[in-house]
Amino acid sequence: MTSHPSKTKLVVITLLLVAGMGHAIAAPGLQGAWTYSECDALFVHRGKSSSFKKPVDLFAPAFIVSGSRLRTPMASCSILGSKRVNDRHILKLSCATSIAVNHVTAILAPQPDGSMKRYSDSNDSIRTTYRRCSS
Repeated sequence: MTSHPSKTKLVVITLLLVAGMGHAIAAPGLQGAWTYSECDALFVHRGKSSSFKKPVDLFAPAFIVSGSRLRTPMASCSILGSKRVNDRHILKLSCATSIAVNHVTAILAPQPDGSMKRYSDSNDSIRTTYRRCSS
């Protein structure tokens, strides 16, 4: 059996991500379950934890931030790093789906009224406003 360096490298990187190396904790203002849809239709809350209601709507406009994790209906992400630029938190994520692992950036801005704005990129002036369903 021959060794494939690229496959070996992928396995090592995946194991490091799973082991939790290099994870950052999201700011307290980002923690919780978020959507711009109906909270009760998307989330189940048990104590201080939230999860997606079964069956999961894979296309629901929702996400959950808990510690060093950000979850969407389709992906589970590790927060690798976070920096603040003005009112925005820029999160560097490693997200795993049933198909692949990708590095992505999320730009979030908590608002004084308790809502959060999500930007698609640093030039986005339209933004999407989410509300917290739990803390």
